[in-house]
Amino acid sequence: MFYDEARIFVKGGKGGDGMAHFHREKFRPRGGPDGGDGGRGGSVYLEVESSLNSLLFLNRTHRYVAGPGRPGGTNRRQGAAGKDVQAMVPPGTVVRDGATGQVLADLRNPGDRMLAARGGRGGLGNVHFTTSTRQAPQFAQKGEPPEERWLDLELLLIADVGLVGLPNAGKSSLLARVSAARPKVAAYPFTTLQPELGVVQRGNSTLVVADIPGLIAGAHAGAGLGHTFLRHIRRTRLLIHVVDCASLETEDPVEAFHAVNAELKEFEPSLLDRPQIVALNKLDVTEGRERFAAAKSSIEAEGFAVVGISAVSGQGIDTLLGKVFQAHADLPDADADAIAVPVAEVAVPVADDFAVARRGDRFLVTGQAVERLAAMADLAQLDGIAYFQQRLDRMGVTTALEKAGVRAGSTVIIGPLELEWQTDP
Repeated sequence: MFYDEARIFVKGGKGGDGMAHFHREKFRPRGGPDGGDGGRGGSVYLEVESSLNSLLFLNRTHRYVAGPGRPGGTNRRQGAAGKDVQAMVPPGTVVRDGATGQVLADLRNPGDRMLAARGGRGGLGNVHFTTSTRQAPQFAQKGEPPEERWLDLELLLIADVGLVGLPNAGKSSLLARVSAARPKVAAYPFTTLQPELGVVQRGNSTLVVADIPGLIAGAHAGAGLGHTFLRHIRRTRLLIHVVDCASLETEDPVEAFHAVNAELKEFEPSLLDRPQIVALNKLDVTEGRERFAAAKSSIEAEGFAVVGISAVSGQGIDTLLGKVFQAHADLPDADADAIAVPVAEVAVPVADDFAVARRGDRFLVTGQAVERLAAMADLAQLDGIAYFQQRLDRMGVTTALEKAGVRAGSTVIIGPLELEWQTDP
């Protein structure tokens, strides 16, 4: 089975906790704080592997979780970083946020790499919290929680040329004739149940050709094989439209030509702006030869290049390939429209703004910076609580809560913390 869609869960590793520790050495009974920082949590990356051609493995393994950072040690020793995780994807993989549908990356080339879920920062050891008035801090910072999310992956085949046409038009036979690909060929609709790729060589030039499973009326809305495979045409810059000149289901090949183009237009109008070479197929059959001249004249009148061929006997194939390679050579250079993706371990700016929402006697404080502060707070020590309160005061959270009506005994929720608000005596 051809897997061109997958949904995976990615989660970085939690940052290691900082250590609260004091130096102990002979003849130095009152050594200062020397707790080390926690290690950064590992991150999850998506990376393109050229040998892959489907999302099969990602359909079997849905969860990718990186390793946590190790806690800080004594003598200011930093904890080890968590282990990164790599998930390999084939070229042409589009990555979307599972919650919003936003496109995050377009991974086209071998070696392209995307940071899918960043690991949390390591917490600071107590050595960082020494001040003129707090010379022996008993607390340290916890490790930062990691990023986590669901991702939707979609594989769009990367090909120079796309073969389109109704079922049984002869696309698979044509691909088998011009390349080493061996798609299944039979005399019934939807013989081709998955896209097939073939490499076509002419002189020193090569083109990758994709056989897209047959279209029928209503395919843009999901009829037949529907848009399951229509999306793979988006990557191609040139189309070969194969039309069955000998079909017994219609006396007019031009109608079949128009039917397919109508489906392409409904699916994505820009597809009709791409160069299209029409191959009137099955000239080895009497009906095909009889209909060829009229169909060629009508389609050429609409501005399309037309070649008569027989995918079975090879008639006209060399002429068709000559036109295809020339048309592809005449195309302007492809736009570098791949979406830039972050790959380096760079600092991510955290917004300082926050909001306070009241629900009865419960107050919810939201915001990137304040929620991260809460997640990393060490509330097991009195001076850790005092430090957390000071940071809330400096950020303006305390004032905002008081304006919202907080009072002693109210419940305040900040990130993972649910606190009972207390006033100073």
